[in-house]
Amino acid sequence: MKTKISSELIIAILIPVAVGTLSALLSGGTTIYSQINKPAISPPGIVFPIVWTILYILMGISSYLIYVSDSPYKSEALTVYALQLFFNFCWSIIFFGANRFLFAFLWLLVLIVLIAVMIYRFYKISPTAAYLQIPYLAWCLFAAYLNFMIYRLN
Repeated sequence: MKTKISSELIIAILIPVAVGTLSALLSGGTTIYSQINKPAISPPGIVFPIVWTILYILMGISSYLIYVSDSPYKSEALTVYALQLFFNFCWSIIFFGANRFLFAFLWLLVLIVLIAVMIYRFYKISPTAAYLQIPYLAWCLFAAYLNFMIYRLN
């Protein structure tokens, strides 16, 4: 049995992947990560692009499920999705590019709230779309811990 993958799904996946890639490029790379003091449970630098790629793919699939729904609430849900994607985009630039660790932590807290609101809105439309965002929320909570500890240690 052949499965047809729609162009909308591919675009939905490519959007967060492109946003993440552009953010990484504009942040000047992650060289700073190897040079700063980190908490003991910090993963090696190679883990981050792998995890983020998976998370961006899940985000894309999730947003696609909302986009193709017939819900009258999908516009508001996708607006929150776009807003959190903007905050996600800026975080790497603030943290890695500007080395503003405290400001990046505060920015990340706002991002976490936006992710929670997005999950809530997605759940009303598609529980599956909401569940696909749970790893993203969990990773950002872990990132907030790392960010705060890096701020404290540096």
